Amino acid sequence: MKIYHGSQNVIKVPQYGLGKVGNDFGLGFYCTESEDLAKEWSVQPNRDGFANAYELDTDGLNILRLNTPEFTILNWMAILVTHRQFKMKVPVAGAAYHYLKSRFAVNVDAYDVIIGYRADDSYFDFAEAFLNNSISVEQLAVALRLGKLGEQVVVKSREAFRRLKFNGFATADSSLYYPRRQARNDSAGHKFEELLSRNDFSGLYMNIILAQRIGNDDERIPRNSAP
Repeated sequence: MKIYHGSQNVIKVPQYGLGKVGNDFGLGFYCTESEDLAKEWSVQPNRDGFANAYELDTDGLNILRLNTPEFTILNWMAILVTHRQFKMKVPVAGAAYHYLKSRFAVNVDAYDVIIGYRADDSYFDFAEAFLNNSISVEQLAVALRLGKLGEQVVVKSREAFRRLKFNGFATADSSLYYPRRQARNDSAGHKFEELLSRNDFSGLYMNIILAQRIGNDDERIPRNSAP
């Protein structure tokens, strides 16, 4: 697998155990299979970045592919609430937080590599809105596909780190890639506002999921699929 890590630095040897525990899928080395996305994620206003390139030998590795029909959007949510900090604006959010963790959790530390949605910018707002009962699970599933959101590939285990081979880097011009990043986020936000303006209240909201004790086997919960 060819993967790229967007950063303000050139990283020839990624170090196991470094990084932020509070990222989407916990501690790990966050990459993408898209060089352009890595460039977008690497830049800051008026600061260029680097798309570090690697090859990862995946033979025999235990890979969690979240964007497959085996999992639902609530599995992804359960992983997020386990690792990210959410603002709980209504009473139902606290109950939702515990329900998602108890009924839909996935042990990400049991895998060498994880592939799934990246909850940055507007996409985290969508997840937070769902937790706070502001949007339905159907609307959340649609929202995650707005703005051509890419997948992230997270290198988790010591063995996976050992198999990473550095293949050089490409410089990302901030004047080119930062506007692209902003446009992607703005596009998702605008399309989401259009989605909400339809005033469709017929879907499954978090309070209904709680009241009916809905689980992963319920056909109303959207199954994941690759973007």
